[in-house]
Amino acid sequence: MLREQTFEKLYKLKLHGMAQALEEQLKQPETASLCFEERLAMLVDAQWTWRENQAIANRLRNARLKQQASIEDINYRHPRQLDRALMRSLAGCDWVRQRHNVTITGPSGVGKTYVCCALLEKACREGFTAHYVAASKFFRKLALAYADGSFDRLLSKLAKIDVLAVDDWGLTALSDTERRYFLEVLEDRCGSRSTVLTSQFPVETWHDLVGSPTLADAIMERILSNNHEIALKGETLRPVRKAGNGKATASSQRREEEP
Repeated sequence: MLREQTFEKLYKLKLHGMAQALEEQLKQPETASLCFEERLAMLVDAQWTWRENQAIANRLRNARLKQQASIEDINYRHPRQLDRALMRSLAGCDWVRQRHNVTITGPSGVGKTYVCCALLEKACREGFTAHYVAASKFFRKLALAYADGSFDRLLSKLAKIDVLAVDDWGLTALSDTERRYFLEVLEDRCGSRSTVLTSQFPVETWHDLVGSPTLADAIMERILSNNHEIALKGETLRPVRKAGNGKATASSQRREEEP
């Protein structure tokens, strides 16, 4: 009875890790030979680990990553000029601590989104908050927030995210309002938070993609300030099927970590 009350109190106190560890100790007779301090230390360690795992899971859920990706699973065999040394450097997440940005460019299907999500996933594991959003959805959210009067609240929310990733931007021309919204987002984040941008177009063409020379100067200055550039090249990693017989080409049969 006393044991049941103890477990009930531990769960009510949300000490789930400690409760689970205590249950494991009771199932293992050899732990009885340990002194009180050793068993208590094991329970505290278990609770600490449980809380850390829960925190990581929450950050990953809030990040809304498009793909399940990790730095450790990135493929370097495919010839797409992915710099292993640069990725090893970024894996340490010092770029997040230093509030630097990352730009990822390359043709469709070469793995930009996977690399982006892998960087965000590692940031979450390192204790940082992150959020992934496709560019088209991102600008719709900004426009909707402006229309319903919640724009400032959304800006404040975005400004608190350690790593914000906007995927596949530049596919359509930015309107004047979108340029201004984007500048406000970047202004709040410049020097205080990190931003990851991916695009099918090389960075040197982004100025023209923005459209307005004056706003383009301001936007590009905030993007490229303390920026790490990943420029991917090569064939698509996605399976490509020939028209007619429906069979995948030989090059498409190299199934990599990116879908």
